Amino acid sequence: MAVCASSSSLSLQTHLHSSLLVPSFEVAHDHNSWWVRLRSQKQSGQGVHTQNITKGMKLKVQSAATKPAKSPAEEDWKIKREVLLQKRVRSVEVKEALRLQKENNFVLLDVRPEAEFKEAHPPDAINVQLYRLIKEWTAWDIARRAAFAFFGIFSGTEENPEFIQNVEAKLDKDAKIIVACTSGGTLRPSQSLPEGQQSRSLIAAYLLVLNGYTNVFHLEGGLYTWFKEELPTVSEE
Repeated sequence: MAVCASSSSLSLQTHLHSSLLVPSFEVAHDHNSWWVRLRSQKQSGQGVHTQNITKGMKLKVQSAATKPAKSPAEEDWKIKREVLLQKRVRSVEVKEALRLQKENNFVLLDVRPEAEFKEAHPPDAINVQLYRLIKEWTAWDIARRAAFAFFGIFSGTEENPEFIQNVEAKLDKDAKIIVACTSGGTLRPSQSLPEGQQSRSLIAAYLLVLNGYTNVFHLEGGLYTWFKEELPTVSEE
């Protein structure tokens, strides 16, 4: 991995702190690199003044290895949505999900990170995280960590490569599954979202139907709505 920047980047952090600049970023990337262009806005009593403190400085984080091939989870949302509709994956509201869980042996599959699941989740829900903290230390993973760290994010995530394997260890292919995440997303078109909106639960539902699961449902409104409506919730902390 290599990290490259112009000489102006050496004093960048000091400059940001001393001049009370608010940074913003423009990012571009190809198959194995990130380019970050930093601009700033300086606040004063008269308003906000934009200043290009780096004069076009680019920071490049480049991996010695190329990015792995695109996984099914990274497929274009339009394609995912078409498959979900073809497989007749249906969305259910939170109260209906609770009824199905109690009366019809439906299983609520929570695909949020483990820490979020432990903090609060519906009773009897099963947790298999779709994304996990970056674990490996290949050149590509080190480059990704560096890119996350540049933005102050020190807990970057990656797709869980064992997601389907973990689900298969807990649920049979004919299990009646309601997939849930925080926001839920939606398959329903609207004026502002003509193709609905992607979410972790819909990505997970897509992976499940690709791998032979035949009774997959999606929690409309997500667990945010579940908690907001004060439906039964438990914690493991």
